[in-house]
Amino acid sequence: MLLSLKGTFPPAILALADGTVFIGNSIGATGTTVGEVVFNTSITGYQEILTDPSYCQQIVTLTYPHIGNYGVSPEDIEADKVHAAGLIIKDLPLIASNFRSTETLSQYLVRERTVAISNIDTRKLTRLLREKGAQNGAIVGLAEGQEVTQALIDQALAAAKAAPNMAGLDLAKVVSTQAAYEWTETEWVLGKGYGTLEAPQFHVVAYDYGVKKNILRMLAQRGCKVTVVPAQTPAADVLAMKPDGVFLSNGPGDPQPCDYAIEATRTIVESGLPTFGICLGHQIMALAAGAKTFKMTHSHHGANHPVKDLDTGRVSITSQNHGFAVEMDSLPANLRATHVSLFDGTLQGLVHKDKPAFCFQGHPEASPGPHDIAYLFDRFTDAMRSARTQ
Repeated sequence: MLLSLKGTFPPAILALADGTVFIGNSIGATGTTVGEVVFNTSITGYQEILTDPSYCQQIVTLTYPHIGNYGVSPEDIEADKVHAAGLIIKDLPLIASNFRSTETLSQYLVRERTVAISNIDTRKLTRLLREKGAQNGAIVGLAEGQEVTQALIDQALAAAKAAPNMAGLDLAKVVSTQAAYEWTETEWVLGKGYGTLEAPQFHVVAYDYGVKKNILRMLAQRGCKVTVVPAQTPAADVLAMKPDGVFLSNGPGDPQPCDYAIEATRTIVESGLPTFGICLGHQIMALAAGAKTFKMTHSHHGANHPVKDLDTGRVSITSQNHGFAVEMDSLPANLRATHVSLFDGTLQGLVHKDKPAFCFQGHPEASPGPHDIAYLFDRFTDAMRSARTQ
């Protein structure tokens, strides 16, 4: 944001639980928001990030300095509302230019009642989060004409310190759909938009722990009619639908409290149905088999994370969004590691040795991010095709 134009936006305060305070400008809704402050290294995809349910109760810092330059498009949402608790950026370009854009980022944030701050030193903030790990924070977006006072800073600090810890939070049932629905929309094509599945080859039941729309589109693109069900749907109800496969979606929060999901997954995997899990679904599949998970000191958020396929040696650049991971040393005998992060060696993929079930920690649907790991969706359809011949 040009310094001469700072007055266009009222002030805002960002306070961290460790006492650090930043003063910037409010580019979103007026008010206060709290959450776990994390950073994301993606260069593009701010709208997909904001609407990713996996960011529920998290305030996202985008490390790329210029955010908002291509505006906002209704085609780029990953859920029907913004799920991120707030947004932190360095510079907000005052002109958005893109043939698909329908409004500016600031207009979108205000309409979605999302509190956001710009014009702060995001490099300093990112270094702090790298050194200390993700921590709770609060953004206070002031109204036009309001000034920053010590009392408001103290209120922001108190709100940051009072925010709940992410460890132990079951958020999957918070963001999940309340009723089952069918999905047949396929992937986006330039000049045509999204398509519709005409001749389904498979029926997949997808557990919604916070599912992203593009995951469902990539399943539909591969011939899957998808029935999306609430997070707490019993395994018996899913099995009664006689699907060709079951999908366990991404989602926010700590996987350990999701006992309903762990129990259902254990039953489904044991039934022999092809099962594919992503992100939180990956962690739930691991817990269902007897592995353990832990809260990461440095969580993974970005679209430039290298992951190695241990079976082929192939390295893929991937999109990541998770603050919990599966303990490599806790894997039971019937699980085998298939992928690892080349950033920190953490576990990225698993496969059951005796069942057609596998999972991946990152986000292979590439919204935002590269398409390198999309082959996992093909692996899932191959598993369902093989199961029909047995």
